[in-house]
Amino acid sequence: MRIFQLFNSPRMFRVGIPLAVILLWAFLALFGPFLPLSPNSIDLSNILVPGSVQEWLGFDDLGRPVVDRLIVGARTSFLVAFTVVAISLVVGSILGTVSGYLGGWTDLAFVRVIDIFLAFPGILLAIALAGVMGPGIDNVVIALCVVGWVGYARLARAQVLSVKERDHVHAAVAIGAQPIRIMLRHLVPLISAPLIVEASFGIAGVVIGEAGLSFLGLGVQPPAASWGSMIRDGTRYMLVAPHMVIAPGLALMFVVLAINLLGDWLRDWLDVKSQTRNE
Repeated sequence: MRIFQLFNSPRMFRVGIPLAVILLWAFLALFGPFLPLSPNSIDLSNILVPGSVQEWLGFDDLGRPVVDRLIVGARTSFLVAFTVVAISLVVGSILGTVSGYLGGWTDLAFVRVIDIFLAFPGILLAIALAGVMGPGIDNVVIALCVVGWVGYARLARAQVLSVKERDHVHAAVAIGAQPIRIMLRHLVPLISAPLIVEASFGIAGVVIGEAGLSFLGLGVQPPAASWGSMIRDGTRYMLVAPHMVIAPGLALMFVVLAINLLGDWLRDWLDVKSQTRNE
């Protein structure tokens, strides 16, 4: 019923544009390989040529079409974002749930590990890991996963600590239910909503992180395209060919803004207290 109420609610207008941006991003990422693109086709006669009717966003410093490379960059950011968030969410949720439920020395040791990771700024730790492992999209995914699981683990632990003392959990313990069953059947469903919201914001963070690492030369390597590497290449020609920076910069801004707006709406929609107050 809540789904039908959603589409009949004025809130749909609040998420319409962000949802359209994200769906376009996903469509280009998933179906881009099937489009007639030539992102690595070099044409020296079109070097730094601005946009026109035939080629909307112009060409880069090697005469490659910016639109084609923008679509390929969308695929890169999409795959990295959802891969990193999926792995970080699963690993962090499992570790945080187990730690919060078991308590004692296990929980204390886990909290100290989290404190060590939080002592370093996330993006700097990702840069250091990517620098040690070397450039490449696989190493970017590993570096961002090593950094990203901490937030989900801390959130899952905090949520478990707040719900494990409820009556239905004590009842499950009293009848002899196994700890794994208690966590899967009685704890995980209760903590899933905040974790989903955290994951929605995490996607935006990973998109920024991947672009930042690619900007520094630690992400995808030439001739592969990434929004971050496109911005890096365009900074050398900002005065004569600003479209090289504006196009990927706007794409990155719109995608991250749309994800954050949709995450804000999702947080309000999953908030039972907010729903009750509005009704």
